[in-house]
Amino acid sequence: MQEKPPNGANSEVEDGTRLTRVRKVTVDGERAGQRIDNFLRSELPGVPKSRVYRLLRRGEVRVNGGRVRAEYKLSDGDVVRIPPARIRVEGAPPSDKMASNILDHVLYEDKRLLVLNKPTGIAVHGGSGISHGVIELLRHARPDIKDLALVHRIDRETSGCLVLTKRRSALRELHERFREGKVEKNYLALVIGDWQFGEQLIDAPLQVQHRKQGERHVVVSEHGKSAQTLVNLSRTYGIYSLLQCAPATGRTHQIRVHLAHAGHPIAGDDRYGDADANVDAKKFGLPRLFLHAQSIAFMDDGGNDLHFTAPLPDDLERFLSVGIIAERRARKT
Repeated sequence: MQEKPPNGANSEVEDGTRLTRVRKVTVDGERAGQRIDNFLRSELPGVPKSRVYRLLRRGEVRVNGGRVRAEYKLSDGDVVRIPPARIRVEGAPPSDKMASNILDHVLYEDKRLLVLNKPTGIAVHGGSGISHGVIELLRHARPDIKDLALVHRIDRETSGCLVLTKRRSALRELHERFREGKVEKNYLALVIGDWQFGEQLIDAPLQVQHRKQGERHVVVSEHGKSAQTLVNLSRTYGIYSLLQCAPATGRTHQIRVHLAHAGHPIAGDDRYGDADANVDAKKFGLPRLFLHAQSIAFMDDGGNDLHFTAPLPDDLERFLSVGIIAERRARKT
């Protein structure tokens, strides 16, 4: 059942959004257990989080005819009234070639999960001037997967393990494991300089700031959110150090900011790194940020340990084996 939009409201507009009608959606078993705020964010793409919470506070959203709080968890058969809202209109679909190429990077797939070795340069989702991210490409390439969803995110410049779910029940379970700290993530980062700290836990709170055009920039601040990264030396090259980084929390740009805070920014990091060192690294073949999500591990719904590993991409492997040697020789001459 659908109701008409407010009088005088146009459902289609020219700014890339449209005004939806009032809708009533019946919750099925796969979406049962999901928080109402998360449910609304999936039903109202592009609507700011603050707007979603305002709709809930004002009682414009109703479940079975009554008001609910943001933390309310949906049950099978619940009827949700979704008020009119201006949502993002989907743009042109990605090309078949782009969508097909992303399938070449699938590491693992079963009935509930899909694990990708995400290439560098591709965002996990569209938005902020990005037409298509991993999720849009996969949905186009695999229309048979109706509930494909991202479990977590990694930066556009970062390559490596990215986990998606094919069922909402699997998404809820993995989100719970992330909240409980039961997911092990390991990254490889090549940093500037000779790391002398051995194993070190970097415990520094992080705060997100916004620059012009909504660009996010993260700083270490006592007013920020708690963030911890365990760092181990894998190999030293003198002018560079290859580190294993295990983030205990999942803050925006966490590893990049923590390593820069420790005095060893990641090679190729244009946002938090050393500009002069980045020029030298690029000259000797480093094309981008040297940060790779090497592995991720967690238990499945049956209690079995799952562990996924993404091999180091050729461009980063080439810099380790050729580029660093060439740079060291150049410095000696």
